[in-house]
Order: sequence, then structure tokens, then C-alpha cells
Amino acid sequence: MCDERHNGWANYETWLVNLWMDNEQGSQEFFRDTYRAIHAETDAYNTGFTVAEYARFRFADLLKHYYAEENRPDLPGVYGDLLAGALSAVCWDEIARHYADEAANDSAEED
Repeated sequence: MCDERHNGWANYETWLVNLWMDNEQGSQEFFRDTYRAIHAETDAYNTGFTVAEYARFRFADLLKHYYAEENRPDLPGVYGDLLAGALSAVCWDEIARHYADEAANDSAEED
């Protein structure tokens, strides 16, 4: 489902989650700092991935857990099913890539 394109993002659900993540400066900084911390502590030894790739995968997993599991409200019936379906359509790796690219751009500007 990561191919429907909406405002430059994979689909509406991915665009919307990223919009909310970037909507407030505090939220944006929290997720940017979280990605940077994951990248700084990542050891990709024997994974077959670069540090940047492995950090991005770990960050995507963290985002999915944060939004789709840990903080998802427990709604009964059709509403809960619709919310679960919408969250399962989010392309978490695309959001993680967005934050990885921002971090890379910030590092390049500092040099």
C-alpha cells in the first residue's frame, strides 16, 4: 500500500502521520533527536547494512511501536478496526527516511 502517493508521500496515512509529527516544533525536535540518538548508538556490524540504513530501520520500528501499538487508543468495533487499518497502511520507513535525510542535511550544513 506504499504506492498511492499523496502530497509527495507514499499514501495519505503516511503523509498525515508525518504532518502531525512535524506540526509542532517540540514534536519535530523530539523525533529528530530520537533519530540522531539511535543513529549515534547503532552498530551495524554483521547486519549487512550501513549504519545509516540500520539506524533508519530501527527508527521506523520505534515509530511503528510508538504510534500503532503503544499509544493507539483502544476503540471498540468498527472504529478500532478502521484506526488499526489506517495505521497499518503507514509507510514507517518513509517517515524514518525523511528524518534520516534531515539529519544528514543538518550534519552537512554544520561542516
